[in-house]
Amino acid sequence: MKICVFCSANEQIDPAFFTLTEELGRWAAKNGHSIVFGGVNQGLMECVAKAAHEAGGRTIGVVPQIIEKNGRLSVYVDVEIPCDNLNDRKQLMQDQSDVFIALPGGIGTLDEVFTIAAAATIGYHRKPVILYNMKGFWDSLVLLLDDLARRGVMRNEWQTYIKVASSLQEIEQLLSASTF
Repeated sequence: MKICVFCSANEQIDPAFFTLTEELGRWAAKNGHSIVFGGVNQGLMECVAKAAHEAGGRTIGVVPQIIEKNGRLSVYVDVEIPCDNLNDRKQLMQDQSDVFIALPGGIGTLDEVFTIAAAATIGYHRKPVILYNMKGFWDSLVLLLDDLARRGVMRNEWQTYIKVASSLQEIEQLLSASTF
């Protein structure tokens, strides 16, 4: 399986996020899964790629030209897929991946999650999106999604397209149960 990981490229975040991200990268590699990621050499992006790579897994970096130009390409990219911009990157990630897992992240991560989920709502794909709710990171987003559902602005329950897991074991259960 190709697991796309959306996440922060920042270093100054909760150290526990790095520990859990390493665990995810190692688990993916040991189970024969590839990691698709943004190719950046910082933050959780670098962390998941390094963990997967060092555990014998394959990493696929979908890398905008500006990342390379600025010297921010991860040395843990095994397969590089160059792209022009962030829109291309999201499309290539969607095309390359079987499942999407969102770790803690900011605007870029939110953009990626909602682009993939929105594409699923109108039938472009049936690929799952999982919010890895490390230490309750996504709790406020879950509340927002629940509020949007209560207000009737969604056609279907948001949980049809986005699942929430608070541990690697819950991610494994979601993936093995084929609940998508």
